[in-house]
Amino acid sequence: MVNSYYIDTCIYLNLWKKESSDYFKKPFWLFAKKLFDKLESQKSIIYYSGFILKELSFILTQEEFAQKRILFENSPNFKKVLLSEEEFSEARDIEDKIKREISFYDIIHMLLARKTNSILITRDKKLLKIAKRYNISAKNPEEL
Repeated sequence: MVNSYYIDTCIYLNLWKKESSDYFKKPFWLFAKKLFDKLESQKSIIYYSGFILKELSFILTQEEFAQKRILFENSPNFKKVLLSEEEFSEARDIEDKIKREISFYDIIHMLLARKTNSILITRDKKLLKIAKRYNISAKNPEEL
């Protein structure tokens, strides 16, 4: 059985920007690299969406984004998933129920992980907590 994952934007940024936490003494980028290496060796499916690409386009320079976008388009492990109109409406309902505790994009990431029967990978503690509330499997990279 091939495992599938939906990886939050923050994990890509951990890797590409070589992020770490001085406070926790954690090299986040190394955990992200180990995760991607493991998933590639296992031939796991990594789902992404236009929302991931949109977030990356806001954060990365145009040149960085153009270079990194190739990963999603050319790797056989990456598969794009689309949000339906019903899921968009559900995301708006959840947004109201949780009183905007996390971003609308994060809610969409949760729903797309559920749709693809994938594990949501993120470092966002609030997102991890809310995903659990909605019975969506979510973990940080170190847990895999």
